[in-house]
Amino acid sequence: MNLTSRRLNLGFWIALSLLAFSPLSARAQSCQTSSDLEAAPRAAITAAGQHFFDLAAKGDVASLRQSAIPSLAADFSGIETSVKDHQPDLAGTQGIVKTVFLLDGTTPVPHAEFYCGVFGKNGQTTGSAVFYFDNLPAGKYGVVLLDATSAKGRMMVSFILQQVGTDWKLGGLFIIPAQVTGHDSDWFLARAREYKTKGQLHNAWFYYLEASTLISRLPSMYTAATDKLSEESQSLRLADLPADGKTTDLTAASTTYKLTAIFPQAVANDLDLIVKYQAADISNTNQVYQNNVAVIKALVAKYPELRDAFAGVVARAVDPSGRDYGTLLAMKDVK
Repeated sequence: MNLTSRRLNLGFWIALSLLAFSPLSARAQSCQTSSDLEAAPRAAITAAGQHFFDLAAKGDVASLRQSAIPSLAADFSGIETSVKDHQPDLAGTQGIVKTVFLLDGTTPVPHAEFYCGVFGKNGQTTGSAVFYFDNLPAGKYGVVLLDATSAKGRMMVSFILQQVGTDWKLGGLFIIPAQVTGHDSDWFLARAREYKTKGQLHNAWFYYLEASTLISRLPSMYTAATDKLSEESQSLRLADLPADGKTTDLTAASTTYKLTAIFPQAVANDLDLIVKYQAADISNTNQVYQNNVAVIKALVAKYPELRDAFAGVVARAVDPSGRDYGTLLAMKDVK
């Protein structure tokens, strides 16, 4: 289980439907950073990213969808939810472009790797980045990273664009707060190290995950900072947590539940722990509520250290179609 695997479980990102992260090695494709690009293509990619940011800040989901590539426009609900959820944070702000990349994937491979910027003898340097994509359709792609600051704090907004003719179309949108519950990645990293020192390895792992979320703008993008954090966290190697499609069992009373994901997430002003599990049917909400409470209590009983790190636990029963039913229980109410 690595830090990047958790990103696939969070509601913080909306992925381009045909772009899926893969750690598998492959022949590298070409990438140009802002400093590598000629003025014209750099200006075109920047302008497209700025335009899409302005639409997102206005909550103009309809225009975003009209500007999306067909595969994304056909399944736009995730983008729409993300924009609506974060529109109050972006309203009235100005997007400041931090950097852009041009990824040339005109030669398709099953597992595309793009190495961007300057690399040193120890790997990545400041300003470098690596992108991994599975089954990337042939084409040219732009990546635009922006910051926006309001009274509610700094938001990191990133776009994946695909060139169609002379236009740049929307291929992916990612909106991530730079802070959660008033704390940034450095704070969560410091707490992770403290939990690790105290032997609370599950708390340490989850806080490493949160630190990673707050420095990772895209689920497919790796930098020197994310590489360093991932390397540090790998010593934990917690085999009893679900990851990479592997479920784990949790027994509550006489029932065994198949857990599919466990990760931290901000809920209102609190940091809660989310646990997802397989459910055959969620139509009987009274029964599902009881199952959710049983899962929460069993999880905290198995890992009592969680009481020190989280304000509550959210259990989500997920049926075969992907629909879920969630229940939040404050930690003080978990008896």
